[in-house]
Amino acid sequence: MLEQKVEAFLNRHSFKLENKKMIVGVSGGPDSLALLHYLLKEKDKKNLTIVVAHVDHMFRGEESYQDAMFVKSYCEQHQVPFEMVRIDVTKIMKATGKSSQVAAREVRYDFYFKMMKKYECPYLVLGHHGDDQMETMLMRLTRGSSGKARAGIPFSRPFHHGTIFRPFLCVTKAELQLYCKEHQLTPRVDPSNEKGIYSRNRFRKQVLPFLKEENSHVHEQFQRFSEELQSDEVFLEDLTIKSLDTVVSKKDEDNITIDIKGFLEMPLPLQRRGIQLILNYLYKEKPASLSAIHIDQVFYLMQHHEPSAKLNFPNGLKVIRSYLQLSFQFKQAEAEPYAFVLNEPGMIILPNGRSFRIDIVESEIPFAKENTALFNTERIKWPILIRTREKGDRMTLKGTQGTKKLKDIFIDQKIPVQDRDSWPVVTDKEGFIIWLPNLKKSSIEGLDYTAKQYIQLTYH
Repeated sequence: MLEQKVEAFLNRHSFKLENKKMIVGVSGGPDSLALLHYLLKEKDKKNLTIVVAHVDHMFRGEESYQDAMFVKSYCEQHQVPFEMVRIDVTKIMKATGKSSQVAAREVRYDFYFKMMKKYECPYLVLGHHGDDQMETMLMRLTRGSSGKARAGIPFSRPFHHGTIFRPFLCVTKAELQLYCKEHQLTPRVDPSNEKGIYSRNRFRKQVLPFLKEENSHVHEQFQRFSEELQSDEVFLEDLTIKSLDTVVSKKDEDNITIDIKGFLEMPLPLQRRGIQLILNYLYKEKPASLSAIHIDQVFYLMQHHEPSAKLNFPNGLKVIRSYLQLSFQFKQAEAEPYAFVLNEPGMIILPNGRSFRIDIVESEIPFAKENTALFNTERIKWPILIRTREKGDRMTLKGTQGTKKLKDIFIDQKIPVQDRDSWPVVTDKEGFIIWLPNLKKSSIEGLDYTAKQYIQLTYH
C-alpha cells in the first residue's frame, strides 16, 4: 500500500527514481529507516546509487551513539556505504546562542552537503512525512509566517548544486510505523520526541489527533494545499520582482530604498510579497522573531506616519521613511563632513561619487540648467569652497528678500534626512553661500550684462 502511494506521489511530481545517485539521511528512527528500506527494495530495479549519512548530535550521550551504531550495522548487513559524524551540538549552542533545533539542523545539512560532494551524489533524500508537513504548516501559521513559508515543506528544492527530495510526504507517521512492523524493522526511538517542551511535539500530540478525527485523510488536504501555495507563490513572486524593479531607487548589500508612491500603486498582494523579498534579501539569516507583524508595521509607516519616521527590526535592521522614500538598512551610515578648496578653474570628485567643475566663460553665455550656476567674476571672491552643511547655515535666494535656513530648504524640497549631511554647499572666500546645487541659487547668481567674464559651476 505504501509503495503504491509513494509511486503515485512521485509520478504526480513527474519525478523518476531511475539512475539516481543519492545520499539518504538516516537517524535510525522509523521514518528514515522505512525510507532506507524502501529505497533498497527499489535499488536494483531502478539502478539506484545509495549512500547513508548519519549525524550524532551527542545530545543523549551513549544512547545517541548506539543509534549511530545501529544504522551502521544495518548498512553493513545490506552492503550500503555508511558515513557518520559526531558533533557536540550543545557546545555550538552555547557558542552561538542558537536553539537546539536550529543548531542541529545546520550541522546535519552541512554534513549531508559534504557527503554529496564526496560521493558525487546530486540528490539528498529525507524521510519527512505527511504528519511532519501538517505540524510544520500549523506551527508557521501560528507563528505568523508569510509567503512561501506558509506552504511548509516542499517535495523538492535546490540544495547547493543538487536537489533535496522527500518521497514520504504523501504518507502518515502511522503508515510508516505499520511499514516497519510489516517488514520486521526495529527502529530506534528518540525519547525527546515525547517531551512536551518542544512546540512541535505539542502540535503532534494535541492538534493532529483532533484533525485526524475530523478527517482521516487530512494530511492529503494539507499536502495539496501546500503544493497549491507553492505554485501560486512562484507565479506571484515573479510578478513581484518585475514590479519591484520599477520602484527600487537604491540596492546595496545592506541597503534597499524604494519609492513609496510607486510601491503603493502595485497590487496589494504584490506589495506584501515585495516587502518579504526585500527582507529576505537583506537578512542573510532570517531571525525567528521576524513575522507578518513586521510587514504590517511597514505598511503603517508608509500610509499613516509623519513624513519622517523609523522602525527598528530584529538584528539591527532599520526601516526609515523620509518623505516619499523608504529605506531598509542595517547600517545608517553617518556622512563624513568634507571641504574642498578651489583657487582656480578645475574639477573635483565628491565623496558621493559626483563631480563638481568650475569654468571661466568669456564669450557665449550657456543656457541655464538646474545643475549649473553662473556668477559675474567680479562678484565672487576666490577661493571657492565646496563643503557639507554646518549648523545655522543660511543663504539668500534668487528673486526673494532676506535669507533662509538650509534646514528649511531641505525640508521644503523634501530631501531625505540621510542625504542632507552629504549635500554639497558652495561658498565664496567670505563664507557667503552662493549655491545649493540642484536646489536653490543665491541672489547673486545669473546673467549680469555688466559682466566681462562669468564663473560657471557645474554639478554632475
